[in-house]
Amino acid sequence: MVMVPADDYRRCFYLVIANIPSGQVATYGQVAEMAGFPRMARAVGRALKELPSESKLPWFRVVNAKGELSFPRGSDPYQRQRTLLETEGIEFIGERIPLREYRWNGS
Repeated sequence: MVMVPADDYRRCFYLVIANIPSGQVATYGQVAEMAGFPRMARAVGRALKELPSESKLPWFRVVNAKGELSFPRGSDPYQRQRTLLETEGIEFIGERIPLREYRWNGS
């Protein structure tokens, strides 16, 4: 197994996330796969957790595989992410984003 420095894969994740268009989302696993690190969805979550607060990266466009937000429902971060997504025109059905409609295909 080849070990990759965390900064290398983090940088790749951030590049993918930076390219998610407004009004679309990607899953953690999708970001990992597109960055060339399949099966590293949890590492994507850790990388986003470490983002500086002043970052302009559209972190809020990354959701879990069910199309749900990963923050606890009703928490301030949950409300912030949901509001940012809704501002971009993303609609929720209950607590889920219909991925068939809003998932970014990478192009």
